[in-house]
Amino acid sequence: MSKKVIGIGVVGLGWMGRLHARSYKALAEHYADLDVDIRLVNICDPIEANRIFAVESLGFERSVEEYRDLLADPEVDVVLICSPNYLHREIALATVEAGKPFWIEKPMGVSAEQSKDIAEAAENGGLITCVGFNYRHLPAIEKDRKLVRAGRLGRITNVRCWLLADYAASPEGPLTWRYDRKLAGAGIVGDLMSHGADLVQYVCGRIASVSALTDTFIPERPIPTKAGIGHSGWEVSDQLGPVGNEDYVAMIVRLDNGAVGTLESSRVSVGPRAEYAIEVYGTEGSLRWNFERMNELEVCCGIDNEFQGYTRAMAGPNFPSFSVFQPGPVCPWALTISRP
Repeated sequence: MSKKVIGIGVVGLGWMGRLHARSYKALAEHYADLDVDIRLVNICDPIEANRIFAVESLGFERSVEEYRDLLADPEVDVVLICSPNYLHREIALATVEAGKPFWIEKPMGVSAEQSKDIAEAAENGGLITCVGFNYRHLPAIEKDRKLVRAGRLGRITNVRCWLLADYAASPEGPLTWRYDRKLAGAGIVGDLMSHGADLVQYVCGRIASVSALTDTFIPERPIPTKAGIGHSGWEVSDQLGPVGNEDYVAMIVRLDNGAVGTLESSRVSVGPRAEYAIEVYGTEGSLRWNFERMNELEVCCGIDNEFQGYTRAMAGPNFPSFSVFQPGPVCPWALTISRP
């Protein structure tokens, strides 16, 4: 039986656009049972070199400079919006008008109002959409959620989550659009803390109230003279410009189930490269996870174990989606050995 073919269009071939394109190319290998085939139909990017790379190296069938030309392409069924933040609302509303489902990178807009406009338009249009909160789909996080929802930790009392990165730790780093409040909106709040808020809510429950503070530790950065991809490849001048949004945020939250939480995020931490971690505490147990050790989960279930403390569990076939990427934690033949 022939599979349904879905044509993909990507708007923006920066860091995330390239990652998504490569992921789509690997979809058939990892999800062979899906009843669809993927075509990389069209890519939109204002930079000619990126458009050439998309066709010659990533396998897109064609490329365009204007996103409306991509939306008008009848062979594009689904759109990925991977442009800079300040373009999200405009492109998303045009995608809704075109009647095409879309994935949009977070944050959806540069303000809550813009994000609300996008969400309401998509809902009114009856479209399937998704925001780029990818960490929730990791096998260990899915396992966290199952343990919490099954009551294995008892009543959840508190949660800690922190996302510490060093991508902006150098004051010599370029003053890109990410540091401009008009173009990016918030700084670390939208860039990394949004992932933290999503993880806490996905695993433990909705956040009902927030108290927070922010700060900017590097107030000026060199103005770029040549654009790069993501956080690398930029060239800068000796002239400095002001940073318009925050480097750091700390939050105290209460969830709708009564649990409390602390969340912290920084883009200028010296030391952690991508330390994205969550700890969940309950009346009968707790768990810990850190993205830097993605396939490890520390779990303590029960309060009267003979050896009290954490057990380090390695992700395996009993973790959701693990087997899609790795057949097993040991040699495949070991799983078939029968013993008397």
